[in-house]
Amino acid sequence: MPGETYLRLRALADHHGADYRLIEHAPEGRTEVASALRGHPLAQSAKSLVVAVRPTKRTCRYVLAVVPGDRRLDLARVAACAGGRKAGFADRETAERLAGSVSGSIVPFSFHPDLELVVEEDLLRGDTLFFNAARLDLSMALATADYLRMARPRIARIAEQDSSPAAAFQQPAGAPSPF
Repeated sequence: MPGETYLRLRALADHHGADYRLIEHAPEGRTEVASALRGHPLAQSAKSLVVAVRPTKRTCRYVLAVVPGDRRLDLARVAACAGGRKAGFADRETAERLAGSVSGSIVPFSFHPDLELVVEEDLLRGDTLFFNAARLDLSMALATADYLRMARPRIARIAEQDSSPAAAFQQPAGAPSPF
């Protein structure tokens, strides 16, 4: 599964002639630590989280929400953006299945038809985005303009304003689904 997503990501970047580089590092999925290993500001990290949105009590749709590494995701904003009543983090198994990679290495691209991509607009202010490349031991630095051209995300305000590294959310391993 992760190998396939990595290969799709590389093929997409190469197909678009994207300006990118790969960065090898010790296996790491925590945004703060991975950013330090890669040597860039936390705000340039694309933190990707799979969110379950409930338009009604009986229906559920999934959103790949991407925020800067130094910011927390605002679940109420994601729910509103996706036309839902409430939202919560998808369980790990569902998130990994939809994203095609293990938790901590989810790329800011959706390769699954049931996963809508929404990106916090503030993440797109810099020239370069950094993220794990569907592997815990390899990251990609990608020009923001190329990311926009390749991913064609929906852009919205989905992050809370909080720049303290301790406040940046990482879903705990094995966390139960809120639903």
